[in-house]
Amino acid sequence: MADPTERARDEFLSEAQEIVETLSRNLLDLDASVRSGSIDPALINEAFRAVHTLKGLAGLFGAQRLGQMSHRLEDLLDDLRLGRMVLGAEVVDTLFVSVDVYGRLLAMEREGRDEPTPAVDDLLARLDKLGSEAPSKSTPDSEYELEPGLLAVLTEYEEHRLRANLEQKMRLYRLRVEFDLTTIDKALEDMKARAKRHGEIITYLPAGEATSADAIELDLLMASRDDLATLIGALGADNVVIEEIPRRRPSLVGGEPSRAPLGEISVRGAESVTPGGAQDAALDQGPSLRSLTQTVRVDIRKLDALMNVVGELAIVRGSIARLAERLRAEGQRQLTTEIQRLHRSFERRLAEMQAGILEVRMVPLGQVFDRLARVVRQIGREMQKEIRLVITGSETEIDKLIVEELSDPLMHMIRNAIDHGIETSSRRAEVGKPPAGTIALNAYQKGNHVMIEVEDDGRGIDEQALLEKVVRLGKLDADDAAELSREEVLGLVFLPGVSTRDVVNETSGRGVGMDIVKTNIGRLGGIIDVQSEPGIGTKMTITLPITLAIVSALMVHVANQVFAIPLSTVTEALSLESAGSRMLDGREVITLRGATLPLCRLDRVLVLERGRRPPPRKSYVVVVALGNRRLGLVVDHLIGQQDIVIKPLGRSLASVRGFAGATELGDQRVGLVLDAAAIVDEVLSGSDVGRERGRLHG
Repeated sequence: MADPTERARDEFLSEAQEIVETLSRNLLDLDASVRSGSIDPALINEAFRAVHTLKGLAGLFGAQRLGQMSHRLEDLLDDLRLGRMVLGAEVVDTLFVSVDVYGRLLAMEREGRDEPTPAVDDLLARLDKLGSEAPSKSTPDSEYELEPGLLAVLTEYEEHRLRANLEQKMRLYRLRVEFDLTTIDKALEDMKARAKRHGEIITYLPAGEATSADAIELDLLMASRDDLATLIGALGADNVVIEEIPRRRPSLVGGEPSRAPLGEISVRGAESVTPGGAQDAALDQGPSLRSLTQTVRVDIRKLDALMNVVGELAIVRGSIARLAERLRAEGQRQLTTEIQRLHRSFERRLAEMQAGILEVRMVPLGQVFDRLARVVRQIGREMQKEIRLVITGSETEIDKLIVEELSDPLMHMIRNAIDHGIETSSRRAEVGKPPAGTIALNAYQKGNHVMIEVEDDGRGIDEQALLEKVVRLGKLDADDAAELSREEVLGLVFLPGVSTRDVVNETSGRGVGMDIVKTNIGRLGGIIDVQSEPGIGTKMTITLPITLAIVSALMVHVANQVFAIPLSTVTEALSLESAGSRMLDGREVITLRGATLPLCRLDRVLVLERGRRPPPRKSYVVVVALGNRRLGLVVDHLIGQQDIVIKPLGRSLASVRGFAGATELGDQRVGLVLDAAAIVDEVLSGSDVGRERGRLHG
């Protein structure tokens, strides 16, 4: 059993990471509101609550540096939300830096490292500097005569929000709303969300006696530019009464307040509740102690273990099916019927279990896209380029493990797009482009794959300059370079060491570390394609499987060995003899529905020994497709479909290209799982280029 202390620490780190990611998304929205000139105070308050929660968690688990940073950051956000500091670009930059520092500190906490962190010291110095420059805020006069009892229960933040709204000449309204105690949390949040479209709810307090013991009345103090009729039309209901608070002589903080009754706002019962304390009032009524959340945090490793169990059960299912066939062949009809019935029931339940575990593993790509938005902002500022990031398809779901491995490749692709693709504002103006460069990040599901596109409107790739660089580096000789197709030329950006930094004025091609990007995508069972038009831009498309946990595979025989080909890459299978192969430009091909399909004989590519047995008279072509690429794999026999769990090959075989892993076959044998993406890429990348790449990647 896991150590409870260690388990609690893991929970702390997971929850802290989720809070930091939420804070990051919140800051992106806040940055957008600053640039638009319309700052949403709720965003500042949400950031404050996130940092406040992090400070509390750090204190509970003894994370001193995390707590120290959170405490100082909380002070800054408190100054912002209370109007003691103006939210400008420098403050927003500092807040974004804090997200990066949080990430470093959490990584160190997870690894148990205790070492100096200059990034924390630098951030604390920036926070001190901003705090010392915070301007003081004067107290405005109010056109309303507010009852002292109301002011007494307002928090400092609520008082600030009241001042801010009065500064903007907002009208004040009282909304008396009756809530059912059993649903007050959801109903109140719903009311606040609806009201936000028309103004701001500053506070809410119990109004007094309700119509029944199961209900409570709250008075909501709201500021809005809308008139009374508009608010009644938008928010009015049987349980809602809306009244405008008439203007009085000024009497807000800063002078002796008027003792005249407020008239339109009741604060009865305020002595027994905390500010804005509708929930505390509800507690006095004896509510249930049941948690409202239905979420359980699960370690991905536990899901991996469960998936392995499902894989073992799939093997058992296959064994039961084979047993039923044997009994049927022996004439045991009654027993065969009973076993087949049990087999069908077992198969249905196993499929449900498999689907359920896969669903739990799936997460939206927005998790990584949000981090990339922060990176784009930071890199754009570093390179003094104005960048507009457009994200679509962030709700597309993929396996959690794949999402985590995608972060670095996508970040590198976007960095290269900003560095080499997007021109400076002055250069863009010269060629008639808007000053801000655009990077579009798009994701969508296509069959059993997820497609991710990274597209920029920069200068594109100079193919001639790229070819010259590859020849100069000795990666390709001039004669072979002249025979490459346009697609193969663009693919040269993925060769190791091919960088165009030293010829950036001649070409904007990518290349710095793009071989690593391609390798990492390949490890996930994916491929990457590039398209580019000079002066228009570049698009890179990643094709990935939805999950790597458990897959349906086509089992095939090649040279007396069994291999598994993931069905997500298979489009069809056909007889090679009926298709009629021929040679075209030195490559074996067939014609399939009017299109030329290149072939790959697996026994030759995998260098398999057939022994004394001759090749089979009849062979089959398994057509695999990834993105727009298609290839026919020639095999000896088709065995059938089987659900498999892919297991790693181990360190000694991890570098062998062409295999995604291994799987148990259910008869005490192990079959290798083919990496269709690697084979397609190797065969279709061009004979000479392919051999060069194979040698370099080993």
